[in-house]
Amino acid sequence: MFDLPNHDTLYAALCNRDDTYEGRAWVGVSSTGIFCRLSCPARNPKPENCQFFDSVGACIEAGFRACKRCHPLAPMAKAEPVIEQLLAALEIRPTYRWSEGDVTRMGLDASTVRRAFKRHFGMTFLEMARQRRLREGFTTLAKGGPVIEAQLDAGFESPSAFRTAFGKLLGQSPGSFAQDALLRADCIDTPLGPMVAVCDKHALHLLEFVDRKALPGSLKKLQTYAKGSLGFGRFGITDQVAAELDAFFSGNSAEFRVPLAYHGSAFTKDVWQALREIPAGETRSYSDMAGLIGRPSSVRAVARANGANQIALIVPCHRVIGADGSLTGYGGGLWRKQRLIELEQAYRDKSAA
Repeated sequence: MFDLPNHDTLYAALCNRDDTYEGRAWVGVSSTGIFCRLSCPARNPKPENCQFFDSVGACIEAGFRACKRCHPLAPMAKAEPVIEQLLAALEIRPTYRWSEGDVTRMGLDASTVRRAFKRHFGMTFLEMARQRRLREGFTTLAKGGPVIEAQLDAGFESPSAFRTAFGKLLGQSPGSFAQDALLRADCIDTPLGPMVAVCDKHALHLLEFVDRKALPGSLKKLQTYAKGSLGFGRFGITDQVAAELDAFFSGNSAEFRVPLAYHGSAFTKDVWQALREIPAGETRSYSDMAGLIGRPSSVRAVARANGANQIALIVPCHRVIGADGSLTGYGGGLWRKQRLIELEQAYRDKSAA
């Protein structure tokens, strides 16, 4: 394993076109959305626009696309023919909804493809293709285009599809959920992918992207809290959440007034409340957050509380970054964190004006 040096060391290597880090470090440039080798011949980006990664897969997961000058995917493509063939196909059809059937029709063995991509990128080809679709959709929206199908690719075409997927998350059939439930779950589509909202008549208990790995565990905790009274459907609170999210993504308002129900310790709740006090368009470090709640020595505990947040966007854990300016972790994916921070710059500019 290779531990990345600090940001300054890697930025100096980038400026010097140092090939010492070839195959061990890559740079993602937030101003262009591209990731490169450190030896890339392109013009040097500003240091504040650089994020460094220890794998190509991490670059892709963070929402960056491969540079067409230094071709950072070339070594993986040359290593195995199936990778080269599928990367070329993905480049031709970046918004296509790829399936294992498509892979098979290309004369490739689906299990071989899965292993090859996992080995080189830490993700399957279908996962990579999905990341690409979502990124392409967001790019279209950012340029003023309509919300195209690619943006909603991970969504559900019908209420029954959502119920089936939700049931799989909790390991039970849709018919086994409570009919007149205390807590009710529904899907809300957003430009960054669909989200699951769980509400009662009075407050929002959970709001998460459907592909977050911690979602099944969070839902099971809520099910225990509600003594099994968790089902499908909407309350008025759900409609309020959907309307406020729509206003947020359309650039009209970053203010959320929906009542929230926190499930955590007193310390964790203090952290979540402090997160809500960070203005849209601004960021804080974990040490900043520890200071804000009067616990300057509890930086790690603050980070854990930040990661345990179950109400994405409204409790804006995406506004917390590393002390060196790096994005650090985000349960919804680093690419979403980057997009949210970029989107909120407009709110900061509006406030300054």
